[in-house]
Amino acid sequence: MNEFDTTGSQSSDEHADAARKPVRGVALDMDGLLIDTERLYWQVGDTLLQRRGYRYSRELQARMMGRIGVSAIAQMIEMHDLSDSAEALLAESDELYGALLAEQLRPMPGLSQWMDALQRSGLPFGLATSSQRKFVDVILPTFDWSGQLAFVLTGNDVVNGKPHPEMYLTAAEKMQIPASDMLVLEDSGNGCAAALAAGAQTVAVPSEHTKDQSFSGVMLIADSLLDPRLYELIDTSR
Repeated sequence: MNEFDTTGSQSSDEHADAARKPVRGVALDMDGLLIDTERLYWQVGDTLLQRRGYRYSRELQARMMGRIGVSAIAQMIEMHDLSDSAEALLAESDELYGALLAEQLRPMPGLSQWMDALQRSGLPFGLATSSQRKFVDVILPTFDWSGQLAFVLTGNDVVNGKPHPEMYLTAAEKMQIPASDMLVLEDSGNGCAAALAAGAQTVAVPSEHTKDQSFSGVMLIADSLLDPRLYELIDTSR
């Protein structure tokens, strides 16, 4: 259990009530939520570990998700007692990931519809991702909605990665709203824990890689970005 554990947080019914509070801004994770990059991270992690006699696993993936840079790599080193430095292993990881990203970038199902709905809502929305800025700068220009983002926060913009709430507290500050008025969409347990710790209205949209993680305390576990319940949360006409 980490110091930002949500155990003892509001019940499901209380979170359902919180969902009825008007949303004044939306913060979105990227990897595994908007962009199908978790399968690439899996390939990278497995390649790194195979070179050292190990295999990547869901347990390690869950530990690394949401953490930034060397903090994420440190989880791999600790779990397998590797002799590599975090900096050297991160550089090796970046080289592998960059090559895969150039060849295999694709959106998550429903991304276009969700972004269209967000733009129609008139709500400010932005990106809050643990990915490095250099990779975000490769991904975003490929999507026409990127110019509508109110802010882009990356792992380079915070000191503490998820599950620490810094990312989402900063996102609320960027939109000049209380975190309690912000809707956050996340695909991972660490990401949801960060949003909950910040006090945001938190929705989990698990991917095939994260569906077995804990989403305790969230107000909704959506089926995908096409889930009609998501669209109700940003309906500003109600």
